[in-house]
Amino acid sequence: QVQLVESGGGPVQAGDSLRLSCVLSGGTFVSYSMAWFRQAPDEEREFVSGITWNGDRTLYPDSVKGRFTISRDNSKNTVYLQMNNLRPEDTAAYFCAALYTVVVVTGIEDYDYWGQGTQVTVSA
Repeated sequence: QVQLVESGGGPVQAGDSLRLSCVLSGGTFVSYSMAWFRQAPDEEREFVSGITWNGDRTLYPDSVKGRFTISRDNSKNTVYLQMNNLRPEDTAAYFCAALYTVVVVTGIEDYDYWGQGTQVTVSA
């Protein structure tokens, strides 16, 4: 059974940086494309970034492009989200997701496995 566990969230101030981590267990990490989503209170969950199994392709929405960087370490079964120049509107619960495929997709319904989420709170 594949499990995803996120860590690294917390309270920060606007302009600060934070790095989230997500460890996959119970499966072969290189078989999965990985992604980060976020969900603010009373908002729909939205795609934040995605990465292919070998890291050769990444995707970002315009809202985080240039500030967030996704990466992965296949030797550690871990995907990261480096978040720089954080803004109050980045406040949300951040979720890691895994998809058993070689491509990166942005649809919530496409992903097979989800973590429990880690909260990021950015104050002005």
